[in-house]
Amino acid sequence: MSEYQYYEFLAVDRPLSADQLAEVRALSTRARVTSTRFTNSYQWGDFRGNPGKLMERYYDAHLYVANWGTHRVMFRLPDHLLDLRTARQYCFEESVHAWSFGQHVLLDLSNEDEEGDWDEDAEDSLAALVGVRAELAAGDLRGLYLAWLSALSGFELREDGEEEFQSEVEPPLPAGLATLSAPQRALADFLRVDPDLLAVAADASPAQTSTTAPEGDLTRWVEALSAAEKNALLLRVVRDEDPHVRTELLQRFHGAAKHAPADAVRRTAAQLMDAAAARRAERQRLATEQRAHEVARREQQAALAREQRLTTLVGQQEQSWLRVSALIDTRKPTGYDAAVELLEDLREVSQRTDDPDEFIRRLALLCQQHQRKSSLIERFNRAGLTD
Repeated sequence: MSEYQYYEFLAVDRPLSADQLAEVRALSTRARVTSTRFTNSYQWGDFRGNPGKLMERYYDAHLYVANWGTHRVMFRLPDHLLDLRTARQYCFEESVHAWSFGQHVLLDLSNEDEEGDWDEDAEDSLAALVGVRAELAAGDLRGLYLAWLSALSGFELREDGEEEFQSEVEPPLPAGLATLSAPQRALADFLRVDPDLLAVAADASPAQTSTTAPEGDLTRWVEALSAAEKNALLLRVVRDEDPHVRTELLQRFHGAAKHAPADAVRRTAAQLMDAAAARRAERQRLATEQRAHEVARREQQAALAREQRLTTLVGQQEQSWLRVSALIDTRKPTGYDAAVELLEDLREVSQRTDDPDEFIRRLALLCQQHQRKSSLIERFNRAGLTD
């Protein structure tokens, strides 16, 4: 397949009206469209709609995947749940973009990897990723920080941008980076966040505190709300004006999203990347050592097993020669391989029992008897039996 693109949009807070459905259907006759979902794929041509405009007018989440390495996810949130100034702290180049439209803040998160392998499961990711939107609405900004890390790891040093890259300072660091939620792990995978970079960033991230408050605290907080405010909230619920009333109240109750302390040292991109490279090198060194230990262990086990075979073989050479002939007579590659292995053991036993000439004589007879079996003779030569 020379080209493949997949588009998916979700309406989470409100289904599309009949008029909106008609407008969306006019963009593609092939798309599968319902009041809450739009999906289409292209193996030639392109989508006539503008994803950003569709997000502004109709949808709350969008996924785009192309087989040349593009992964893109977009979210739309009410601006009273996510402030644009807060979101823009995590913007980086074109990979993390935020803007406002009407009463919403829109986020555009993308990653490009032209050299990477095609991920066939990527187009099924939106069901998992949409949970990040709810977390952002609740004040959990780890998803934005992950998008910033993705942009950082994919940033290519340029002659005119190296100094800027080196001095780029990380945005406010959310708590709980070491214990990501399932949607956040899905986002890190989808945006191809470097695991070593994430681990380095998480080293400075404080543990996430529990958001479960004692019932009495919540009761007292609600009682302290003014009558006018309670009436306004009830009207919003009854009129079904905002599906995020509960999220908004809980965010207010728990306070603003918690970041690292204001006086915490914020690292530069260069520091993070250097630390990630050092961690990666150490991890690879340990993995190399582990592989070497495993190879040595297997070799030691093989040597012990062979020593046991050789000990058993002493005094049973004649039966073993008959076994070699039987294996060769199978005319199968596996039989030939087993015969070669047994001959190698017989050669070692002959050297230990000071009778190498007998082995050489019998092997010569064997070669003469089976000289037309080129595959077998080739195996003898590779094993050094005929030297």
